[in-house]
Amino acid sequence: MEQTVKILVVDDDEVDRMAVRDALVKAGVHMELSEVSDGNDAFSALSTATFDCVFLDYHLLAQDGLTLLQQLRSSEIKVPLVVLTGEGDEQNAVQLIKAGATDYLSKSRISPENLVQVLWSAIRVYQAEVQVALANEQLRESHEELIRKNQELERQQQQIQMQNFKLLEASRLKSHFLATMSHELRTPMSAIIGFSQVLLRPKFGQLTHQQTDMVERILNNGKHLLMLLNEVLDFSKLEAGRLYFKTEIFDVSKVINLTVAEMRSLADAKNLPLLVQNDLQNALVFNDPVRIKQVLINLLSNAIKFTESGEIWVEVKELPANRVAIIVRDTGIGIAPRDFKRIFEAFRQVDQTITRKYPGTGLGLAIIDSLVRMMGGKIFLESKVGIGSMFKIELPRQITLSTVAANAPPFQLDGDEILYSAQNPHQSSSQAKSAPIGYPKFKL
Repeated sequence: MEQTVKILVVDDDEVDRMAVRDALVKAGVHMELSEVSDGNDAFSALSTATFDCVFLDYHLLAQDGLTLLQQLRSSEIKVPLVVLTGEGDEQNAVQLIKAGATDYLSKSRISPENLVQVLWSAIRVYQAEVQVALANEQLRESHEELIRKNQELERQQQQIQMQNFKLLEASRLKSHFLATMSHELRTPMSAIIGFSQVLLRPKFGQLTHQQTDMVERILNNGKHLLMLLNEVLDFSKLEAGRLYFKTEIFDVSKVINLTVAEMRSLADAKNLPLLVQNDLQNALVFNDPVRIKQVLINLLSNAIKFTESGEIWVEVKELPANRVAIIVRDTGIGIAPRDFKRIFEAFRQVDQTITRKYPGTGLGLAIIDSLVRMMGGKIFLESKVGIGSMFKIELPRQITLSTVAANAPPFQLDGDEILYSAQNPHQSSSQAKSAPIGYPKFKL
């Protein structure tokens, strides 16, 4: 079924209107045709009804076509509009085109073929303009929406940055609080331990069996609490970037034997044999003996704590590429594979309940992990639940500047003292500037 076109003819000359009507009829256009003789009637008709095309005479008695066209555009009435001009009015028609008319046709050229061609061309052009305008409007709306989203993203980013700043500040204050409290608590704790040891000496008086038992409980619990405080203090130093390495040449075998001797009483209390196997051909290393001892104490403490029966072994051996391995094995409760990574997280224990059987801060392995990485070493874990665990620490025999720089955040160097500094990566002190480029040369 052919489309029915609604057409409005605006012309004050009845003959001209008839010519348009006859040409459209002869062209076979299915149409609803309306006719008016002046601009006011045309404006009223276009304000109350929708037309597919308007044929407008340029010369109207009351007003010219340009005035009507401007009135329509100011009222935002849009319709395909073809201007009918007389001879010599082509220049005026061009002005109408610029003002918004779709096309023009000289009255002398009105014929069924020309008129229908101009009609469909005007309708197609108008439809294309409408689509372009719609696309532009959608593009404008999309652009505005994009601007709003960008503004919202910027606002959210600012909020996230502010939250990150607050979190960093809270973390800094927490680390400072932990460091301060741990340091302040160590002084009275050391006094408690010292006086407990004094009371247990025979030359200060003989205690009854019950008194001795109570003082020993005070001493043991004091030592345990001091160990927990030291862990918290070391961890807070790590977070605050104030953990020192005092490097020197030392016999690692002696450090390991002394550490095992200190821990043997804890193993004996649970009837656990504590064995040492030393396969080092050269026991000299260049590292921090205090930190090496700290790593071994934490590993042995965990092994003794989580082992009820069996044995505990400490093995030291040579590795290729001038490296040393320290291995601690136990026959304890073991660790499930899903927990291998979690146990190295700060304050993390496999059993997180308040009724857990094995107490502790959950910082020991986190501190070990940080220390070993700062030394340029690696930790390897093998474990089976109910059978036992093996922690293997591989360390370079000699710490170098490149090793520390590659495996830890920025640091400062003061002679043979390395400061792990995460707070001021760009800070440089006069000591750091005057520090030696390398380390003392020695034969390992």
